[in-house]
Amino acid sequence: MVVAPHPDDESLGCGGLLALLRQAGQPVWCVLVSDGTMSHPNSRAFPPAARQALREQELRDALHILGVEPAALLTLQLPDSQVPLPDSPAGFAAVQQLQQFLSQHQPATLLVPWRRDPHPDHRATSQLVAAALVGLPGAPRRLEYVVWAWERATPAEWPQPQEVVGWQLDIRSVLEQKQRAIAAHRSQLPGSPIHDDPTGFTLAPSMLAHFTAPTEVYLEAPHPQDALHSGLLPYPTHDS
Repeated sequence: MVVAPHPDDESLGCGGLLALLRQAGQPVWCVLVSDGTMSHPNSRAFPPAARQALREQELRDALHILGVEPAALLTLQLPDSQVPLPDSPAGFAAVQQLQQFLSQHQPATLLVPWRRDPHPDHRATSQLVAAALVGLPGAPRRLEYVVWAWERATPAEWPQPQEVVGWQLDIRSVLEQKQRAIAAHRSQLPGSPIHDDPTGFTLAPSMLAHFTAPTEVYLEAPHPQDALHSGLLPYPTHDS
């Protein structure tokens, strides 16, 4: 199960892994946390409801490219750029939705944003997931993926010594599939169909370049017994 703060984070951060899992016949679910409407807040051609519908359809298109079933999507519809923390009423309600979805599907692995990824929605998403896991029996393996830290992280926002184990996944066999999934998020790319907000957001070429690599990076809190049984070693990175 991948938890994406915004439509496109699922493809940018772990599109290769999702494609590989589906190729292997493994079920994949996706949780979309925010409504994605703040990428172009001044558009009149695409008012908030239209922006939300457009971005959700782009997500569905991307998931289809990666092989994920349409019914495997849960949308929390929290406000973009203002995803609440668990201690707020809206955050508490989101935690309950997450707990129900996790209990229903019982994923073996949970893919979440890096806990200190510079975007506030990514940090809030990490906290919502952490709160949802409290008290759940048989907590899934939690892997953290990187999006904005590649461009914006300060030294303090990167992993600290002994905090996590980092490793890389070879996605060469599905890299083209991942690129097509990213391209499905047309509103977030140069030449966006949301054409009437010159201050609107699109992903810069320098940012997109980070996601053309033949590997994806994952961070995982080190638990000695888990690391022993999974074959992970406590080195800064290794190839999987």
